[in-house]
Amino acid sequence: MTLLTHELRLLLRSRMALLALLLVSLLAIASVAAGMAEVARQRAVIARIQPKQAQDIAAVAQWAGKTQDPGNAAYYSFHATWDAPAPLAFVALGLRDVAPYILRVRALGLEAQLYDGEAFNPELALPGRFDFAFVLVYLTPLFVIALFHDLVSGEREAGRLRMLDALAGSGRHLWARRVLLRGGLLFLALAMPLAIGATLSHVPLLPLLAVLGLVALYLAFWIGVTLLVGRLRWSSVTNAATLAGLWLLLTLLLPTIAHVAINRAIPVGQGVELTLAQREAVNRAWDIPREQTMQAFYAGHPEWKDSPPLNHAFHWKWYFAFHQVGDESVAPKANAYRHGIEARDAAARSVGWLLPSVGVQALLARLADTDMQAQLAYQDRIRAFHARLRNFYYGYLFTDTPFGKKDFEQAPQFDETAR
Repeated sequence: MTLLTHELRLLLRSRMALLALLLVSLLAIASVAAGMAEVARQRAVIARIQPKQAQDIAAVAQWAGKTQDPGNAAYYSFHATWDAPAPLAFVALGLRDVAPYILRVRALGLEAQLYDGEAFNPELALPGRFDFAFVLVYLTPLFVIALFHDLVSGEREAGRLRMLDALAGSGRHLWARRVLLRGGLLFLALAMPLAIGATLSHVPLLPLLAVLGLVALYLAFWIGVTLLVGRLRWSSVTNAATLAGLWLLLTLLLPTIAHVAINRAIPVGQGVELTLAQREAVNRAWDIPREQTMQAFYAGHPEWKDSPPLNHAFHWKWYFAFHQVGDESVAPKANAYRHGIEARDAAARSVGWLLPSVGVQALLARLADTDMQAQLAYQDRIRAFHARLRNFYYGYLFTDTPFGKKDFEQAPQFDETAR
């Protein structure tokens, strides 16, 4: 303990080392605070949407309930869905930065509604959010380089290396103490703000320990890289330049090349393309005989085939039927789009086995429930809720049952807890 205290005093005499530790601590604190603030903002938005939703439904019920027409109720009623952030979301905001976490849907065609929130400015989304994952993956290696690049070469250039190596058995212990001390201080500078943020966010112990383990492993990887470069007996400046090049290669260039390669190997369209295809199918229904639309609808939903036939007047059930048929007409494209996204996501996770920066970022997003899998799971919950909405309103539309004010209260409610 006396030797370790002595090494600590020597380390803190170095202005660069002290500044590096202080700066990484401040960045960790700022990133945790920024992540928690964003998560709190999203939760506040979700909390506000629910009473607003109730007011909106009450306003529709006030006038649509008087008409007793289920078509008016189904067409003008918007139903809110939301994806509340997980307790660990502040660590890695992931896709929550660009993907919608609130979506209001109607009983109309879902595909046209599902990807309305996909429109965002890619130039603004490119930098990403300043969160703990960003500090750990991109900035922490630079601080490791600053603290370890001259661990041995600095002593050589100061003329003390031969004396230290001459100490029988003590030389190896000296380097081990210095590596553990510097690495331990870096870990504490990152772990303390994270642990405090996790405690305030009520994060369970096991996920927190998993994140702390990732932090330790990522630090160990970069410390190992710096020590390997240090064994080449280069000057401190050469070590720093070499390590900076490796940082650029491993955290920026190779992940970008891998991303481009995956996108070319697994071509996937845009969700907006599905929206356009669905709307084309819906618009086509206005130009074809209504019986053709109803036959296509009843073929997939025989439970409603005994509905009274259409007359020459407009009927809402025909309108909702061709929206349903429009969704079903693009179902193969929607499945292909989903499979393409999943294939890209799986390929990106595979790259993480080769590139630690990619792997750590993917694991943090998975633990924080902010990755592509979480976004697709939210879409699945929307689809399940939308199916319940359709079945609810179809029970009125296809049986010509009046829909009064009290019936609005019977409409399905989105259950965010069923995730």
